[in-house]
Amino acid sequence: MSGITVVSLDEFLRDPASDEGRAQASAAAESLITTGALIVRDSRAPKIANDRFLDLFEDYFEQEDEVLKVDERPEVGYQVGVTLENTEKPKCASDEDCRAIIDLLDIDERPVDLNGHGADPKCRFFHRMSEAPTYKSHFPVLEAPNVTPKKFQDTWEERVNEWGGFMKQAVEGVTRMLALGLGLDENTFTNAGRYGSHLLAPTATDLTKYGKLNTIYAGFHTDLNFLTIHGQSRYPGLHIWARNSGKKIQVRIPPGCLLVQAGKQIEWLTGGLIKAGYHEVVCTQATLDTIEKRKVEFPDRPLIRISSTFFWHLTPDVLLKPIPSLRKEAETRFGPQEEYGEMLVGHQVRRELGLIALMSNS
Repeated sequence: MSGITVVSLDEFLRDPASDEGRAQASAAAESLITTGALIVRDSRAPKIANDRFLDLFEDYFEQEDEVLKVDERPEVGYQVGVTLENTEKPKCASDEDCRAIIDLLDIDERPVDLNGHGADPKCRFFHRMSEAPTYKSHFPVLEAPNVTPKKFQDTWEERVNEWGGFMKQAVEGVTRMLALGLGLDENTFTNAGRYGSHLLAPTATDLTKYGKLNTIYAGFHTDLNFLTIHGQSRYPGLHIWARNSGKKIQVRIPPGCLLVQAGKQIEWLTGGLIKAGYHEVVCTQATLDTIEKRKVEFPDRPLIRISSTFFWHLTPDVLLKPIPSLRKEAETRFGPQEEYGEMLVGHQVRRELGLIALMSNS
């Protein structure tokens, strides 16, 4: 995938201290530094579990909006439960710095035009997969209890935790690999994220309503968390932009693999050595071709695009500030970086949620 490295988490976990383990760690770090993305092989995450996950959320989002609305929790910034379509706004639709980044891209490499695009037509469901802190957090709103949909209450926890657990263990393996690859202690990031507000976070787009070429499902943006990991969706449409080339890449995750992308928290912690990766989800010709194929092969299944997504966060009470050695490397390799300053992770999350219209900044 145009310079995005494929690494073996299996090889790394077999013996992180071995030459092969360290080679995998170095390759993972370099891919995230140069492209903001990484493809990971992890044999512990079986395709059948991802398929069960996609089936579950197709069935969930096939319900009527009035049924889904019961599962909304706007009072906690939609950080658990459902977010209905046309609620979440892409940050770049109103952020001048982000607009400037788009303007620097070659015309043919730019995202689908956000002019006239309001909120995204996607729905989302957040299911928290966090360890309860052993101390009193400054951010209890980020520890809100999960929502269990009424129709699925007998099996929901088991089914969402199955695939969510596979993705969580994979991304935590990547955090260990990445720390070693950056010359840090292997547990630097896992320790900082032990009580993070980790979220299983599938999105859903109704393809019977939004199955038109170039419809934006999720507008050009970066993620606010530390690392995002994706399993395979049944419908194409994800584009990412590599830092080293500025090229738009249509994502095709190889069988048996997961896609990892850098978020804003890792950019902050590394002082810009790793940049949060820009991406969008749109209706492409490949999306339309898959819709027609699915209609024939699975005529009784809902035509809903589900993303297989998990957001891994640092602990809300951790202080975000650049690690000096990584900041120095960023400046050596890429020149002067922005001043990130210092901020608690929980405050950073609240600020970013306000920018995408999910939480008040007050």
